Amino acid sequence: MSKIKGIYAASMSLFNKDLSLNIEKTIRHAEELIDQGCHGVAIFGSTGQAQLISVGEKISLLNQLSKSQYKDKYLIGTGLNSLNETINLMSIASSLNFNNFLIMPPAYYKYGDKDVIEFYSKVVEAAPESKIILYNFEKLCGYKFSIECVVELVKKFPNQIVGVKDSSYNLYENLKIDNFSILPGAESKLLKGLELGCTGIITATCNVTASLSRKVYNDFIGKKEQTTNEMLCNVRNTFEKFNLISGLHSFMSDKDEIYKNVLPPVRLLSEKDKHKLIEELNKLNFTLGSLRAA
Repeated sequence: MSKIKGIYAASMSLFNKDLSLNIEKTIRHAEELIDQGCHGVAIFGSTGQAQLISVGEKISLLNQLSKSQYKDKYLIGTGLNSLNETINLMSIASSLNFNNFLIMPPAYYKYGDKDVIEFYSKVVEAAPESKIILYNFEKLCGYKFSIECVVELVKKFPNQIVGVKDSSYNLYENLKIDNFSILPGAESKLLKGLELGCTGIITATCNVTASLSRKVYNDFIGKKEQTTNEMLCNVRNTFEKFNLISGLHSFMSDKDEIYKNVLPPVRLLSEKDKHKLIEELNKLNFTLGSLRAA
């Protein structure tokens, strides 16, 4: 198994006015991110409002996604608390030849490392052909992976547990496992992570920073002087002053009004906050026109 490495966007989902998933535009958005510089895209992550989208709509999108020209560049998130629904969705994805998954432990309930190992054991036993990126994001699920837990999972399932998306940032500096992908969840951690041996990033704001992120990555790999990292970090830090999903949809809505449609309880930024976001991005000379291919 080759490492999952490079710039990955946690892609946005697009909805019709009746809040049904617009499958065609969601896929087109993901493909455009790859055209702009992403090595790949995570579908149905938290940025894509996966926890709020029906299983039926997810299956319909996977069927269409299997026809994408970039089919081999997608990580499939499950966004499901139910173990059985997670396994069933993975089975459908695998039947369409999607085998790379991004899976977060269930939310709401309190549990520890032993329970997490049991959860992923059941997943792997049911889907042994899968390659799984662990999703470490305590803010969303209430659990934070320990280094010991990740090491144990990789030891138990070396062919299936192949990486971690670290959005809690307690792993990427100190976790060291051979042939294992470590991908922090923010552009501000990209360069430092690469210097420490991480393989890339998976982030929400790569929906708008794909070309900038790719240049930082390419310059690091090519041992060139970094001329873009400060700009990249400043853009990320600006979005972090607001709810990321709300900020991204509000920013992108000036490109296409379909981005205004979000699933409750997610909402757009207020007009005041949207104005503040765009004003601060303008000061960085970052606009919708910045979203161009690398």
